[in-house]
Amino acid sequence: MPSPYDQQIEDLLDQYRRQRDEAAETRRRINETTATVTAPRQTVKITVGAQGEVTAIEFPTGAYRRMAPRELADVLLTTLRQARSEALESVAGVLADRLPPGVTVPDLLQGRVDPGAVLPEDPAMPRSVRDYVDHGFQGDSHE
Repeated sequence: MPSPYDQQIEDLLDQYRRQRDEAAETRRRINETTATVTAPRQTVKITVGAQGEVTAIEFPTGAYRRMAPRELADVLLTTLRQARSEALESVAGVLADRLPPGVTVPDLLQGRVDPGAVLPEDPAMPRSVRDYVDHGFQGDSHE
């Protein structure tokens, strides 16, 4: 005979499964995030991934050939910074409503977030369910 807590436990497990599926979908969307920025005069075009890693550098025109090395280096760095910034903004958009209060995307991505703040060791559950999980059914007719 099922206990009165079986449905609550099943509901909690369903909630956990949904959260796990949502986390997998969020990770997939982050992994697919890219940002591409083209410098003025189409000197260079840079694409970066979600963590800011460079995935492509293109020179759409021959404009870079007429630039001094230092000028080209400055354009490359400026374009790269802008692409990284746009990628971070895209990731922030994916995560915005999934983070707990006080946790920011930059802090999360740079490893400055305590995992316990995001995923506590003991999941939230009604006290009656917690008592049942910890001590079992305490009624007279439990078989």
